[in-house]
Amino acid sequence: MQAIEVSEFGDASTLERVERDQPEPGPGEVRIDVEAVGVNFADVMQRRGHYHGGPQPRYVPGMEAAGTIDAVGEGADREVGDRVVAMVDGGAYAEYVTAPALSLFDVPESMPFAAAAGFPVQFLTAHHCLHEWGGLEGGERVLVHAAAGGVGTAAVQLADHAGAEVFGTASTAEKLSLAERLGCDRPINYTETDFAEAVDDLTDGGGVDLVLDGVGGETFRESVDALAPFGRIVAYGAASGEPGTVDTATLLFGNKSVEGFHLGRAAASDPERVFAPVGELSRLLREGELEVIVGQTFDLADAAEAHRALEDRETTGKVVLEP
Repeated sequence: MQAIEVSEFGDASTLERVERDQPEPGPGEVRIDVEAVGVNFADVMQRRGHYHGGPQPRYVPGMEAAGTIDAVGEGADREVGDRVVAMVDGGAYAEYVTAPALSLFDVPESMPFAAAAGFPVQFLTAHHCLHEWGGLEGGERVLVHAAAGGVGTAAVQLADHAGAEVFGTASTAEKLSLAERLGCDRPINYTETDFAEAVDDLTDGGGVDLVLDGVGGETFRESVDALAPFGRIVAYGAASGEPGTVDTATLLFGNKSVEGFHLGRAAASDPERVFAPVGELSRLLREGELEVIVGQTFDLADAAEAHRALEDRETTGKVVLEP
């Protein structure tokens, strides 16, 4: 089968097309004939060697694979032919991947596989950052960074659905237009204005109640400044390459708080809690209350091009590979 390997830590050129044997499902596992692969910025961070506890080269990257089950291991309560999407601990950039049966979500006939590949990581991350970790309540103000990105497009929709006033940052008018269509009330172009100052102006100095930050670095520090008293920030990534840091005195005297969320680690620790929202999120997608924004698709063989587009901020929504 065709697969993509990271040959060594470095830039996108380290993604190489290789031939591998088809994997065989073990006990409790299935094998998926892959139709679509979700690309996440975590894949980029792993490839660069900047991902805490990430895999060592050579390895096949990828956390989301959608397709049809074509083989079932002993004890796996699944059927050949089931349409599914899986969250996996690597290995999704391939024509076939194995996954624990318990990690699978059903894909309805009405949902394209490309959209299904954009569902698990994006919507579960956004849901938990907003609700389980962020404690969002209706009427609160929430700031979503990279509002036109994968997690961002999901978070804007979910925050709007919850009745929040949604602030969102992006780098172009086109991206902000997408965020507005999805429910962003206060679009902010961070290339033209300091977003913390914009929040201050838009709220008459009141600040926002919740910030979702997957960027880190200076963005994280300014996000803490943008919080209202009793506000909280949920850090779920460090796309800038620099983790966010904060002086605890700022939290103490501002009555502010910081939460950290990592989907994979949370799912490993308490899968029942992490996967509990899947049913409701799936219902909202089926009924058209939410949508997976698939921005660009690439052939699996062009994975390096997909990574470059993601790193250069040329994409919106979910980036998908198709074998």
